[in-house]
Amino acid sequence: MKTPADLRWAVTTSFSESLRNATWADHQSAESEGYLTELMAGRLSEHQYGEMVAQHYFAYIALDGVSRELARHPVAGRFVFPELYREPALERDLATVYGPGWRERITPSASTRALVARIRATAGWPGGYIAHHYTRYLGDLSGGQFIRMELQKIYGYAKGGGVDFYFFDELGSLPRFKTEYRSRLDALELDENERQRVIGEVKLAYRLNTDVLAELFHTVRAAA
Repeated sequence: MKTPADLRWAVTTSFSESLRNATWADHQSAESEGYLTELMAGRLSEHQYGEMVAQHYFAYIALDGVSRELARHPVAGRFVFPELYREPALERDLATVYGPGWRERITPSASTRALVARIRATAGWPGGYIAHHYTRYLGDLSGGQFIRMELQKIYGYAKGGGVDFYFFDELGSLPRFKTEYRSRLDALELDENERQRVIGEVKLAYRLNTDVLAELFHTVRAAA
């Protein structure tokens, strides 16, 4: 049975706060995955880094493809930002890492295929699309910026290829954009069942993305 304090918390806690609080452990688990630990420690080759870029490429083709499909949707459309689309930046990064023949060198892993399938399925569910969009892009705009700076130190990349994925110059102020994004989350008119469903999808999105990193780590260890 909920106490009066529980009820006051439910009334005063915004959806964006509830979402963050309910998925914080999943977020932490993704950040501590072994592949990222090795990458940030500078223990991976440039091509081993490129394997993550390649998996991002397939995932973002799917995510931005669903964005285009839902651009006119009255709910999902509020979370469609063409200035966020990552495909061109990822193509520059892959060309920098692998050279002009990069398309022949990359394939989606099994875990990436599972992630892509789930993302594509959200074209029929706005809440699910928002869940995956939030999981990827808010991460890219937050912790992703630290990753970019470390990768620039490790591999010597400059803007123009290598880490362009992490540059969002068209957004202007990243803190301002993230504040606006969270305000749009808070403005969603969702009943409690749908709120919990979206939170559950964010948790699933974290797990699927972590699976991608785990498979990359397995590949790296197998090659050692």
